[in-house]
Amino acid sequence: MPNVANHYAALGLDRRCTGEQIRVAYRLLAKLHHPDVNHGAPDAMMRTMALNAAYEILSDAARRRAYDEELVHAEKAPAKKRAAAASANIAKDVQLCIVDFLRGASLDVNVRDPGNPDGPEKYKLIVPPETAPGTRFRLKRTVPFDRGFVLVRVKVRPDFRFKVRSSNLRCDLKISTQRAAQGGTENVRGVTGSYLCVQIPPNVSRGEIIKIAGEGLPKMRGGRGDLLVRITYRPEVRITRSAFHG
Repeated sequence: MPNVANHYAALGLDRRCTGEQIRVAYRLLAKLHHPDVNHGAPDAMMRTMALNAAYEILSDAARRRAYDEELVHAEKAPAKKRAAAASANIAKDVQLCIVDFLRGASLDVNVRDPGNPDGPEKYKLIVPPETAPGTRFRLKRTVPFDRGFVLVRVKVRPDFRFKVRSSNLRCDLKISTQRAAQGGTENVRGVTGSYLCVQIPPNVSRGEIIKIAGEGLPKMRGGRGDLLVRITYRPEVRITRSAFHG
């Protein structure tokens, strides 16, 4: 309760105390902390002044009611300030290309606050390399009130080659039935565009997942997820006799 003395606390009482309890507490504490008893100690003098002020207000019914109302307003003030601070924050989701989470990015974030008569606000967001999807950034608002933050969460923009599963990525690799039966080596393009080697085990099944460790997206606690390669079969081309004879 800023700027409002707590007279109840000075007497060691709560707000539901009776007038008799106020009188008894004051008499005991005033005697205990009287400067004459404490050899004129400065602390005793200050405590006595606080006790006198508390008793003067709380022993008078009208003044006590007015004081109680003042306490209620004082207690509500911090709550209103917290609510105002919360309302000054704006949440915003932005989407980044998959590769931006690895290489980093710089982009403008535009937000609109109905309480800002000047229109949309623009802020610069710097996303460092190796940022995990779902990471949140706080951008200090500068207009119009110079308070609050823009709370930005970075999400993955949908990609036609990869599906995102937390920090893991999944892609499809089409192989021939001969490769599926014999096994061997195939290449798949990774997040950055470079090709990665995939070891195909013999007799691999359609839909089987082959994991390439550490080739996914950054994790919140460091490191990277995995690239999950799902095996599919390439359609076989069959040549019939009619193809030669029309």
